[in-house]
Amino acid sequence: MLRLIGILLSVLFAIATAIVTWPQFFRLEQTFPITQVVASRAGLVLVFAAILVLALLLMLARPLRGFAASIAIIALLGGGASAAILAMRGADAGAALPVKSTSSVRVLSWNTAGEAVSADDIAKTIVDQQADIVALPETTEAVGEDIALRLRDAGHPMWVHHVQFRPDVQRGPDSWQTTVLISPALGDYSVIESSADGSSNTTSVPSAVVMPVDGNGPTVVAVHTVAPRESDMADWSQDLRWVADQCPAGRNVILAGDFNATLDHMANLGTAGGDLGACRDAASRTGSGGVGTWPTSVPALVGAPIDHVMATAQWRASGSAVLTDGAGSSDHRALVAQLERVTP
Repeated sequence: MLRLIGILLSVLFAIATAIVTWPQFFRLEQTFPITQVVASRAGLVLVFAAILVLALLLMLARPLRGFAASIAIIALLGGGASAAILAMRGADAGAALPVKSTSSVRVLSWNTAGEAVSADDIAKTIVDQQADIVALPETTEAVGEDIALRLRDAGHPMWVHHVQFRPDVQRGPDSWQTTVLISPALGDYSVIESSADGSSNTTSVPSAVVMPVDGNGPTVVAVHTVAPRESDMADWSQDLRWVADQCPAGRNVILAGDFNATLDHMANLGTAGGDLGACRDAASRTGSGGVGTWPTSVPALVGAPIDHVMATAQWRASGSAVLTDGAGSSDHRALVAQLERVTP
């Protein structure tokens, strides 16, 4: 009987390991609680390592040796697979960006958690990173204008664009606002009406779709999807599909912001070689796609990489970095990526 129980537990552990290692194969990557479990590949590696150590200790007891050995093998395979995926996406938290050329565009994404980061610190980071496009979920229009004034004084002018849900509510939460800053060197931009009035947008927190006035240049989407809490899973999935729809093949689009999702969660939403719609993740293609941007309370290599910069095939990512310093009191780290124009 003890042997049968051991076999059953081993089979169940093997199934669970397969699911959390490759949830998209089972179409469970957007299912609670699998979504939350697979958010950190490094976390999975640590859990499997702990199980492996425990199983090796249990092997010292002769009656449990066979069961413990099977658990150890499964844990080794599961941890090894997650480690390999993490390595392929990149775990270089200190990656340096290449030298910026005249044709390069640098994109900065940072959920500032409202006023948890000062306008001065945000402006300083933008100047230090030479950013041309900045997506700031949870940053109010007033703070965005303050940032722009500081950037102007620093010789790095940027135009401010903004979307707000429920502007009629006084002192509504900062999460109802998203601000975008774009360099004048990229041309004149404006927020499209359907994004501003919410008729085509993410569900609970706003994203901003900003298009070039003259029709040239990339469409910029500052992304903010709702967090995948148990009660919000349906809205979260709908938000990710909406973001994917903003990146159809053949369009010139740059996405940046707080996606509240890792590449695993997006696995079945890519088209035409993209990771989300036709957009391709910059960090995973330049060696930092496994570095966690959230939360700042844990080391970057253990966190969840839920903030992204993505672009369609008109752009090639040449570098990216998760900024591990200067997060203020925000629970998100900033992500910066350099994109190069692809000549037809």
